[in-house]
Amino acid sequence: MANLTSYDIIKRPVVSEKSMNQMVNKKYTFIVHKDATKVQIKDAVEKLFEGAKVEKINTSNYDGKVRRRGFTVGRTNSYKKAIVTLKEGSKEIELFNSLSNK
Repeated sequence: MANLTSYDIIKRPVVSEKSMNQMVNKKYTFIVHKDATKVQIKDAVEKLFEGAKVEKINTSNYDGKVRRRGFTVGRTNSYKKAIVTLKEGSKEIELFNSLSNK
């Protein structure tokens, strides 16, 4: 596996109704690099977001969906999703706070 930096590991946040509702329980959802481990994801979150202390991480691998366009059949990209749970005394992630206030 290649050396991954924190910016390579966490690709983008997941902004959906379900992920926004989980923020009340200090759970934040990210799309991450497919080869990233839970330890690497934890280090990346704690490095990128100051004051965030990770308690637990749940990861899921998703295959791409089958799509058709006429006779051509293909798949969308596969991805890995991580749900990061923060500790009680941890500082919240401001990126999500600005999204939920809109």
